[in-house]
Amino acid sequence: MPRFLLLTLLVVSYSVSAIVVRHDIDDSKYRVHADELPALADMPGVGHGVLIAPQWVITAAHAITWQSEIKQITVGGIPRAVERIKVHPGYNAPPKLLLEQALSTWDWTLFRLLLASSDDIALVKLAQPINDISPVTVYNRSNEFGQIVKIIGKGATGNGMSGYESSSPHRTELRRAYNKVSSADGRWFCYVFDNPADALPLEGGSGSGDSGGPVLIQAETEWLLAGLTSWSDLQSTNRTPGRYDQVSCNVRMSHYQEWIESVIAVQP
Repeated sequence: MPRFLLLTLLVVSYSVSAIVVRHDIDDSKYRVHADELPALADMPGVGHGVLIAPQWVITAAHAITWQSEIKQITVGGIPRAVERIKVHPGYNAPPKLLLEQALSTWDWTLFRLLLASSDDIALVKLAQPINDISPVTVYNRSNEFGQIVKIIGKGATGNGMSGYESSSPHRTELRRAYNKVSSADGRWFCYVFDNPADALPLEGGSGSGDSGGPVLIQAETEWLLAGLTSWSDLQSTNRTPGRYDQVSCNVRMSHYQEWIESVIAVQP
């Protein structure tokens, strides 16, 4: 689930990111088998993460902090016990009052500023290492701008012409889509869900239900973890999520490389 600037956004957490597809391409072309990314983790209920070390899964902070406790997550179709969770100290959940103001006026200015200034990232340590699934390597370069990314998720789906309803299921079939990074700086890199005339053959955008899901960049023959789905901006007064021109912003792994390494290196 990433964060959506809409009512459903914060009913339980800030949700965004499933795969929303082009209206002129059959949905079956976006669907993939679990072996597309065996290291994909499913959080309880909704949300994703990615296995980046045998005993560590990385995710968006807002995808797990809305739950009072997480005892298990699923990786490779198998429930895995959780030992502990480390949320970035710079993560700030938007206050309820600010959300209520934005919903009543549809002025999301301050809400956007708060999202953009928060470190929406967390690490989950598993009780036992996973030895039968290869972790995904974290992308450590800062050259994301202009690159093609692959987005993977199981959340709500729809198409860019009509979007999708906020009441749509937030866990569906596994899909993958592609997009092009339109901006990258500091904590974030973002992409735009373009109309077909300007879109990639299997272009897609984020929907509700897959916060913490992987955004990958290809380096030679390997797809590396460059980002985590976090939040989306509708960029208009149209309150239907998933439509063309939606901007999706993703936690930028290259910005957090030192923090990730410092957390994993600590021995309790």
